[in-house]
Amino acid sequence: MKIKTISIIISSLCLSASASFAQVTDQHGHAVDTTAIYGERTDSLEAAVFTSRQAGNFLSKGKEIRTEVISAAGLCKMACCNLAESFENSASVTVGYSDAVTGARQIRLLGLSGVYTQMLDETRPVMRGLSAPFGLSYVPGQWLESIQIAKGSSSVINGVECMTGQINMEHRKPTDEKPLFINGAVMSDTKMDLNIASSLQMGYKWSTVILGHVSGNIVSHDMDKDGFMDEPKMLQFNLSNRWLYQADNGVQVRFGVRAIQDSRLGGQMLSDNGKHVYYDRETYQWNPHKLSADQVNPWGSDILNRSINGYLKVGVPLNEDNSQNIALIADYNYQDMDSYFGATKYLAGQHSAFANLLYQNVINDSHRFTLGLNGTFDRYDEVFSRTIFFDAREDVAGGDAPVYTDLANAGIFGEYTFHAGETFSAIAGIRGDWFNHVSDGKSKFRVSPRVTLKYMPVEEIVIRANGGRGLRYSTPLVDNIGVFSTGKKFSGMYDRHILEDAWTFGGNITYYLPFGASSNTYLSVDYFRTQFAQQMVVDYERYVNQIDFYALGDGRSFTDNYQIDFSVDPVERFNITATFRYTNAKIELADRGLVEKPMTSRFKAVLNLQYATNLNKWIFDFTASLNGSCRVYDFMRDLKDADGNLLYENGRTPVYPLLYAQVTRRFKGWDVYIGAENLTNFRQKNAIIGADNPRQASFDASCIWGPLMGIKAHVGFRFTLWKKA
Repeated sequence: MKIKTISIIISSLCLSASASFAQVTDQHGHAVDTTAIYGERTDSLEAAVFTSRQAGNFLSKGKEIRTEVISAAGLCKMACCNLAESFENSASVTVGYSDAVTGARQIRLLGLSGVYTQMLDETRPVMRGLSAPFGLSYVPGQWLESIQIAKGSSSVINGVECMTGQINMEHRKPTDEKPLFINGAVMSDTKMDLNIASSLQMGYKWSTVILGHVSGNIVSHDMDKDGFMDEPKMLQFNLSNRWLYQADNGVQVRFGVRAIQDSRLGGQMLSDNGKHVYYDRETYQWNPHKLSADQVNPWGSDILNRSINGYLKVGVPLNEDNSQNIALIADYNYQDMDSYFGATKYLAGQHSAFANLLYQNVINDSHRFTLGLNGTFDRYDEVFSRTIFFDAREDVAGGDAPVYTDLANAGIFGEYTFHAGETFSAIAGIRGDWFNHVSDGKSKFRVSPRVTLKYMPVEEIVIRANGGRGLRYSTPLVDNIGVFSTGKKFSGMYDRHILEDAWTFGGNITYYLPFGASSNTYLSVDYFRTQFAQQMVVDYERYVNQIDFYALGDGRSFTDNYQIDFSVDPVERFNITATFRYTNAKIELADRGLVEKPMTSRFKAVLNLQYATNLNKWIFDFTASLNGSCRVYDFMRDLKDADGNLLYENGRTPVYPLLYAQVTRRFKGWDVYIGAENLTNFRQKNAIIGADNPRQASFDASCIWGPLMGIKAHVGFRFTLWKKA
C-alpha cells in the first residue's frame, strides 16, 4: 500500500489539533498553558531555565486530577532516545515489549495495556489504531519539554477514549529562544540517535520550530543464542514543522505537519558466507542466498511504517479580557503499515480525522464552563492472510482481498468548573456520543459522565478524587500485535471491532512535608480501580496452540492499583524519589472463571537519586527498579531451561532488578553524558518458545515479561545555541 499523493495534500491542508482548555502546572502549582492558544506562555525561555532546576519527576500540586510530571530535567536523566524510554523513573507507567521480534513497545497504566490510556500531543489525541504499536518509538525524547501522566478519568473535552488516564506530551515551542539544538547519542548495541531542533521568530506575529530525527542500528545481536535477533534492525526518519501566528486582535493560529518512515527487519539470524538472509516484501518470498538444507523456510518479520500528519488550532477571543473565546481544533493522520511475520501478511492503511469545536466562558474566578462538539473518524483498509501449521495440517486465514472498515463517533459535551479559592475545586463533565459501529444490539448512543474533586483542608495536604466512563473501539490484531509472532491459530472475533466500555474511580492524598532543602518534599498515596462492562478478551489459554478472541460479555474484568510516592531533597541539589506500585488484576476467562490476568506484573518499586554540583556542572543520576512477578500462561508452566530446570516455579516469573546510571558534564552551551542501562545484565530466558522450529504450532515470541537485551552503555551530547539579546 502506498501513501497517495492526495493524502499528503489533504494532510497538509487539513485542520488538526485537540481541544483543550485544561491546564498543567509546575510543582509549585503555577499554571502552564498547554493549549498555547491564548496569552504569553509561561514555559518559554524563562521557565525553561527554571525547569532545569526542577525535579525530574514530581506530582503537580495545582492540578485537580492526580498528575505526575516528567520535566525537561527528567527527560535528560537517561539516554531517552524516544518516549518508550522516558518512563524508567516512573512506577506509574510500565513499558515492555509486545514480542521478541518486532521491537514494538507497549505501556501499562493502572495495570492495563496502553491502548486504554489516551495519548495526547499537546492535547491532540494521537497513537490510535495502526500507529499505537510503534508510536512510542516515534516521539524523540529530546523533542519534548515535558510529559504529564494523569491517572483516572480525565476531562471530557479531549474525547471519550480515556479509560485509565492520559499521557500528554509537550513539544519544544516555536517561541523558544533557541535557534539551534542538536542531540546525538550512540549505544553499545550500535543503535544511533540524532535530533535537531530549531526555533525561529520572524517578528512578533510569526514563529516556527523545525524538528528532525534519524535513528537506527546496523548490527544485529543474539545474546541468548536462540537464533533470533534480540532487537530488529531498524532505520527511522522523522521530520516535523510547527508554526504559530499571533494577530494583534488576540487571534492565535497554530498549525504543523509531520512525516515518519520506519523500517524494521527482525527474526532469525540466517546467513551464507556472511550475508544475511532477508525477506523480499515485494514477492513475499525469502531470498535464500544458497541456504543449506536445514535453513529452508526461515522465520522473519519485515515491517515498513509510514505516516503523514497535519494539524491546525485556531483560537478567537470574543471580548477584551478573553473571558469568552472559541476554538476550532482538528487533526488528520494517515498511517500505512506493510508487515510480514513468517507466513503472515498484514498490509493496512488508516485515515484518521479528529475535529473539535469549543466555546469557553469564564464567568468569574469561581465559575467557568466549556461547551463543545467533537468527533473522530477512522477508515481502515486491511489485507490479512495467514498460513500456519495447526494440528498436523496447514491452516489458512484471510486472503488478498482488502477489507474496509469505517469506525466513527460524534459527541456533544459540557464541562463546568467551580473553584472555592485554593481550598476546593470541582470539575463536572458529561458527554453523549453516537457510535456508528455497534453490533451487539445495544444503543449506538452512549452517555459518559466524569467528575473530579480536589480539596486542600490545609496548604500542606491535597486530597483528590475522580471517576467516570471511557469508551473505545477495539482493533484486536493491532492492539495485540504480538499475536502475529506466533504459530498459533486465531479463532473468534479477531476481525471484529467491539465497543469496549470501562469505568474508573479513584483518589489520591498528598502530604507536603515540612522538611528538606526545597518545597519538593512530599508523601503521596493513591488508589484507582478500573472495571470493564465490555472488553475484547485475547485468551491464550482456552485452547491448545490457539488464541481465542471474544467479548467479555457478562464476565468480570477489573484492576485495583495502589501506589505510594515519596520525594525529598535532603540537601541542596540532591533529590531522592522512591515509588512503590501494587496491582491486583483479575479477569473472567471462558471455561475458567475469575483468574489473575496473565503477564501482568504485581508490583514495581523505583528508587531514583540525582545529585548536581554547584552551578549544575556535574549531574549524577542513578535509578534502581525492582519488578514483581506475574502469572504466566498455562502452557508456559512446564517450560524448562537448557539444564532441565523449570523456568517458572509455581507458574510465575521471577522478581528481577534493573539498574541505570548516567553522568553528565555541562559546559557553556554543551552537555556531554555517558551512562548504562540494565547494569544487572538480567535477561528473560527462552524468550522465544520453540525458536528451534518456528514452523510448529507452539512457536511463540509474544510471551515477553522482561528485558531482551543485557547491559547497554551509551554516550551522547547536547548542544544549545541561545538567541542573542
